[in-house]
Amino acid sequence: MARVPGPPLTTRLVEAFRWVDLGPDSTHLVSDASGWWRDPSVLSAVGPALAGLFRDDRPTVVISPEKGGFIIGPLVASALGVGFVEAYKSTRSRQIADQLVWRSTGLDYRGRELSLGVRTRHLTAQERVLLVDDWADTGAQLVALRQLVLDIGASYVGAGVIVNGCAGPVCEQLGLRSLLRRTDLDARLP
Repeated sequence: MARVPGPPLTTRLVEAFRWVDLGPDSTHLVSDASGWWRDPSVLSAVGPALAGLFRDDRPTVVISPEKGGFIIGPLVASALGVGFVEAYKSTRSRQIADQLVWRSTGLDYRGRELSLGVRTRHLTAQERVLLVDDWADTGAQLVALRQLVLDIGASYVGAGVIVNGCAGPVCEQLGLRSLLRRTDLDARLP
């Protein structure tokens, strides 16, 4: 990984992050990671940093769920020199002109169940799959994608996130590695 001048990446990640209070009718604070993508030193370092956590596992493809995963996934895939496959969230209005394999999640941090789909032509049983996302709170999306990978017969090598807020058993099941823990961002609470 190239050395980036300035504070360590984890410090820059914490400093560029903020929590947003949407007011008295909101039930929770909203995370704002947009500062990560605005900071060129973070943008250039985060992919290689997450890739470095899994380089010895020799993944052949990175899969990430939308939305944040569509930013971080290609950065990690590029740093590893492998391809990237999108995992789409199902919506009533979305039509994807391709065959997808779908899996449903458990409840996410908002109490919702989602369906995630991956293009079948981009994932084979010969792959060694690394899952990547920006944040894992319950791990529901990553757990569903892990099952999808295993159902296809591909090898699952682990999951990497920038921020890990998952409970211990979920982390173990996923082989989850991260750059930050959720508690590292508590200093940014309003």
